[in-house]
Amino acid sequence: MRVFTEKKLIQKQLQQFKAKKQTIGFVPTMGALHLGHVSLVIKALENNAVVVVSIFVNPTQFDNSEDLKNYPRTLERDTNLLNAVSSSIIIYAPSVDDIYEGNTKSQKFSFGGLEFEMEGKFRVGHFDGVGTIVKRLFEIIKPDNAYFGEKDFQQLAIIKAMVKNHNIPVNVVGCPIHRETNGLAMSSRNERLKPKYKKVAPFIFKTLKTAKQKFGTKSASKVTEWVEKQFDNQELLELEYFIIADVESLKPVKRKSNKKEYRAFIAAYADDIRLIDNIALN
Repeated sequence: MRVFTEKKLIQKQLQQFKAKKQTIGFVPTMGALHLGHVSLVIKALENNAVVVVSIFVNPTQFDNSEDLKNYPRTLERDTNLLNAVSSSIIIYAPSVDDIYEGNTKSQKFSFGGLEFEMEGKFRVGHFDGVGTIVKRLFEIIKPDNAYFGEKDFQQLAIIKAMVKNHNIPVNVVGCPIHRETNGLAMSSRNERLKPKYKKVAPFIFKTLKTAKQKFGTKSASKVTEWVEKQFDNQELLELEYFIIADVESLKPVKRKSNKKEYRAFIAAYADDIRLIDNIALN
């Protein structure tokens, strides 16, 4: 396993593979890796000759300085985990300066309105930060295929829009949410949950599953009211939002149509840890 910290060195290495027409799969991460990340890496290994995993806590996508400060940084553990999956994986773990070259600012993007829904309403500038780092990583790695989890479904949609808008030659692959045995969507933030919050957090997915059942016979507004009441009765979790949206526009549904696909999205706080999840409804 090779770990690169400088873009010019990893680019030199990857150019050798490209010269041999070998496909490059890419899994961008912020580290603190878990089995959800591993599932993306395994998918990439199955479909590419070479797999690169980036480990970089991107400062421009955090709207909360404390969240950035507290985000777990576990490079040695992450490296050991990836090595156990495959010793052929290439890791890119750059410094902020290697990525941003002294100008740690977000580029401004237009994602066709996707950026103003859900997360965009609660995390100002977040998706400009996401677009900036993913675009930069694509320019450095030049992958054939890039893998993202559907837990961050809005992020996935935005990256697909960015690739299309900027004519970036990469195939963006969405992968199913990987869950803990209790149903909680795997996240690097889960490590920071205190025991009593860890115990109650699976309530989020349990509520989503019931909401899916109810959506078969009830309107989106009725399902939303029901979810909000469930959280009103759950003392340890604070609901930030629950939205049923069209998967194409991500806009909240007003009237159901058999011709459209819908997804339920949720964000909730367990103490000071923000958790997100979603589920396909049809």
